[in-house]
Amino acid sequence: MARWRLLACLAFACFFLTGCGDDEPVKKIDLSKREEITVIKPPAAVTYAYLPQYSHTVSYQRHHLLVEYLSQATGLTIRQVFPDTFDEHMNMVGRGEIDISFSNPFVYVQIAGRYGARAFARIVEGEGEINFRGQVICRADNPQIKTAKDLKGKRLIAVDAYSAGGYLYPWAWLLEQGLRKKDFQEIAFAPGPGGKQEKVVMAVYSGKYDLGLIRERTLGILADKIDLKQIRVLAHSRWYPGWVYAVRRGLDPAVLAKIKDALLALDMKKPDQRRILEKAGFTGILPAADADYEAVRRLAEAVESRG
Repeated sequence: MARWRLLACLAFACFFLTGCGDDEPVKKIDLSKREEITVIKPPAAVTYAYLPQYSHTVSYQRHHLLVEYLSQATGLTIRQVFPDTFDEHMNMVGRGEIDISFSNPFVYVQIAGRYGARAFARIVEGEGEINFRGQVICRADNPQIKTAKDLKGKRLIAVDAYSAGGYLYPWAWLLEQGLRKKDFQEIAFAPGPGGKQEKVVMAVYSGKYDLGLIRERTLGILADKIDLKQIRVLAHSRWYPGWVYAVRRGLDPAVLAKIKDALLALDMKKPDQRRILEKAGFTGILPAADADYEAVRRLAEAVESRG
């Protein structure tokens, strides 16, 4: 039986191979004839980053309409990226991974000094303010804190070592009251990626820390999450320069010109653009130059020297 099976298989193979006879024409391939294929690469996206003072969700919600507008107005592919920390934001600018940086002025003077970034626009907030300030907050029911004299020995949390409204500006106020770092039981910065302003408020609200340093307008963002009556604003800092748009060193000037023109063209009087500005928390955008932030450089130097 096995012999018959073998003979049947050989017969089938012979039948199959008759289809590949010598009479089949041989097709030769001339390898000397080649055609170059051009691969069209899409244009690289221009990267846009909002310093992560709030959570990535809030950063996206506040700026995605603005990014979409810039893409449409300039004809460029613009993509919002989300650094996890202030340090990461600065380093990404230095590595050329963030083309357009929207940051607080303290971070701006760092990336300008370290990496050659340059300011080109600044925002207007509220009723036409181009400056902003920080706040010192505590729980409203904390019986131990009534005035600045009561702050010694307390536990303090700030947003980030490079936060303007959430550290530099209100810390300057503490220095003006005669307080120094050694006067506090603990000084901490909000942990983890993004959402640092909210984390400071929540840390004070929960009682984990006695004092918090935040930028003005932060409390409004948490109005649907906590009872704001439980938070007291103990003090406001002085007014200092506000948030700034900066371009990384080496970005094509023609690309920057398109983006700058589109930003400066935004107008609250136009309903479609009003929605974009309001979502971002702006009321307008103005031209800016590096010299506009010299006061922040001087303040940072003074705070560092006095501790």
